Amino acid sequence: MCNPVTLTRHGNCGLITLFSPPVNALSQAVRSGLVAALDAALEDPQVAWILLQSGGRCFSAGADIKEFGKPPQSPVLPEVIDAIERSPKPVVAWLHGVSLGGGLELAMACHYRLAAPDARFGLPEVKLGLIPGAGGTQRLPRLIGLEAALEMILSGEPIGTRQAHELGLVDGVADQGHTPEAARLAMAAELAGQGVRPTRERELVATGQAPLAWLAAQRESLALPASGDLAPLKAVEALEAAMTHPFDKALARERELFLECLASPQRQAKVEAFLARGRDSRSLNAGGGGDTTRGTTA
Repeated sequence: MCNPVTLTRHGNCGLITLFSPPVNALSQAVRSGLVAALDAALEDPQVAWILLQSGGRCFSAGADIKEFGKPPQSPVLPEVIDAIERSPKPVVAWLHGVSLGGGLELAMACHYRLAAPDARFGLPEVKLGLIPGAGGTQRLPRLIGLEAALEMILSGEPIGTRQAHELGLVDGVADQGHTPEAARLAMAAELAGQGVRPTRERELVATGQAPLAWLAAQRESLALPASGDLAPLKAVEALEAAMTHPFDKALARERELFLECLASPQRQAKVEAFLARGRDSRSLNAGGGGDTTRGTTA
């Protein structure tokens, strides 16, 4: 099996490329490859900064569906994300296609983000009865503000590049979707020249004057539905932790809330339905129709 993550050097840039078709899911092999490539780039004295990109149709659609229901294998995604964010060399992400779930959490750990004009970004975990579990509830509000982050997490719907740029989720937008590598490197080098900028250290901004009261009102409006779906309420709790605790403590609280959702029967039912839709899609394709390029987004 080919290595799904490669490192090449272009001048003083360490170019890390993820390629695991069809949707660059963040499998154990990909996670290990990312850590190994990052370590190699950091150890290379000729590499001054790093560009993280993906080959194929998208940056990453998130977790690997094949790992659902199985014990986690090291390195887990939060560990990979932490290593990238703590890099002493600037890390820039180039985003095209979709960046969903863990894929967007990975991108948010990079110090800067550049995007193709037709890219899309989302945290759709709530649709599977989950909340983001690799820092999404902590980093997203630091990039786009509390209110916009909660709306994005609760809806589970992706946003386009234009809105992402206006909100501050991405730092720059390419002129065309199929941007030549030389142009991507030039754009990224400009941002990298500003130095490291860990998302965890950015100020969490709220539009309103009483953000905790606003969150309490949101939680009250989301009273546990008859379905017993915990995810929306847990998402609000995670954002409350972001407002009231130091980053690492809030991150640990997010993980606790994520695991509570993970253990709920409602989440299990939603994932089983999701997997069944994937099987139905593959069956249709075997009969001459359908789309087999379903990727998970959690």
